[in-house]
Amino acid sequence: MKKSGKKRAWEIIPYPESVPPEWVKVLQKTGLTCAISPLHDRDVNPGGEPKKPHWHVLAVWAGPTTENVVKSLAQSLGTDVYRAVESVKGLYLYLTHKHNPEKAQYAEEDIQHLNGFNLLDYCDLSANEITEAKRKLQRIIRDMGMIEYSDLLEFLEDSNMPLEWEVATKHPMFFSSYLRSRRHRAAHGTGVIPLTDPTTGEVLADDDE
Repeated sequence: MKKSGKKRAWEIIPYPESVPPEWVKVLQKTGLTCAISPLHDRDVNPGGEPKKPHWHVLAVWAGPTTENVVKSLAQSLGTDVYRAVESVKGLYLYLTHKHNPEKAQYAEEDIQHLNGFNLLDYCDLSANEITEAKRKLQRIIRDMGMIEYSDLLEFLEDSNMPLEWEVATKHPMFFSSYLRSRRHRAAHGTGVIPLTDPTTGEVLADDDE
């Protein structure tokens, strides 16, 4: 494999037939912040032949590290396939093929985060990505029937969704206002969402009340 020099972020690709038992715990014990893709078992080559099932592991060191260190870790996971990562965000999105619609798509909820991995520690989300995350969180609130901000944060923490948790905590007024209006609607038995103050998020009283 071509030498890559020292890099902070690396990708390792293990395969189900060669990983040791409890290989995820092996990674966890290293203390490295890692993100592990869902099992890629529906990928195909350009010619249409199925690829071997595999995982993509995004491992980030505290500082630039050598290829020999990465090679040793890869071999402890039963693989010799690894490469340096230029863009943490780019590889993280590739874990599910999110921006590769021509490839098999995998669920974001199935990404495993180890040792406090948080994408926002390595990059900023674009305005479009923040909007997409807010819409995703709104769907979660509706699907789960949530009416409290604390329910949302606890659900995201328990579900190991650090990126969504970060967006929710950085936009508390948006989500608090939405949840408050849901409580008001439930209490009044109406499908009409009440007006709220755009600054405070407070539900405004109707003129005829």
